[in-house]
Amino acid sequence: APILCDARMVSEGVTRARLPADNAVICTLHDAAVPDLARVLGNTRSAAALELWRPHLSGALVAIGNAPTALFHLLNMLEDRDCPRPAAIIGCPVGFVGAAESKAALWQAQPVPCCIVEGRLGGSAITVAAINALASRAE
Repeated sequence: APILCDARMVSEGVTRARLPADNAVICTLHDAAVPDLARVLGNTRSAAALELWRPHLSGALVAIGNAPTALFHLLNMLEDRDCPRPAAIIGCPVGFVGAAESKAALWQAQPVPCCIVEGRLGGSAITVAAINALASRAE
């Protein structure tokens, strides 16, 4: 199953050698379609990039370590019963605007198994650490 990352900083931090099944690590934030999609959706590029995850979402590990808007958008996507379900969500966006609220919303909804860092703290580094720890059977 793929690992879907909201930011390149998250995807670049994943230690590929630890992945048990040569899993694809995907970040769609810089896809050429994202800016136009963000305008159509009236949302941020981080949120719009998640729409490109749909073909890969079923059974994936979702890692959101940067953008609260991405986590909010993922929760909106998962309200649709026809939206594919990831296996788990690591929700650790960081910041003063929306970070604590997005993680609290994930924890309350728990659409799939998840882990969060409560409050405003989080970020790419802690998200990557969680991915690498989950991927390594030796730890």
